[in-house]
Amino acid sequence: MEILKVENLTKIYGKDSTKVIALDNVSFSVEKGEFVAIVGASGSGKSTLLHLIGGVDRPTSGKVYIDGKDIFSLNDDKLAIFRRRQVGLIYQFYNLIPILNVEENIVLPLALDNRKVDNKTMNNLLELLGLKNRKTHLPNELSGGQQQRTSIGRALITNPTIILADEPTGNLDSKSSEEIVALLKKSNKELKQTIIMITHNMEIAQIADRIIKIEDGKIVKEA
Repeated sequence: MEILKVENLTKIYGKDSTKVIALDNVSFSVEKGEFVAIVGASGSGKSTLLHLIGGVDRPTSGKVYIDGKDIFSLNDDKLAIFRRRQVGLIYQFYNLIPILNVEENIVLPLALDNRKVDNKTMNNLLELLGLKNRKTHLPNELSGGQQQRTSIGRALITNPTIILADEPTGNLDSKSSEEIVALLKKSNKELKQTIIMITHNMEIAQIADRIIKIEDGKIVKEA
């Protein structure tokens, strides 16, 4: 079942002499439960693509369908709500709230919707994340790997349609990177999460079901 469809997606910044084509007529689709890695050098357009898929930015032209919905047909307020409920975002620099502990950071997307999580779901997620004994710790009391696991928990808590991970290991040492990649793979297999991961590291990309390579804003290879 097709869960994501990207259709003729283009993003242009500036005009005339300052015109930059960050993304150039990109099209592809992702099946439900698939783990896709998007690879490319710095400036290739991969992060721009991820932000457009997540509705963080709007394209110059083209469409993105998530679970059949044309996300850019939504106004900004409705798109923000859709993104919070249906898209799990994982960033390189964690983006945790420093005054909230691990558990509070994880449940934040639900709190913004005035929803609560039951204890069993929370405990199961903390177990998956390896954070049961850290749930009351603040971000500055955690290692980089633990902070990233917390951000993955925040992305998983809403049971989103799709998870987008932007260089999730880019700020971590090799051991923590391996743990995060293993956790993403586990989330994909055990929770059946659809994951799209941006990375410049081909070794990390190998864990995905499919690799899409981008150069100069265009897809040049799929494997």
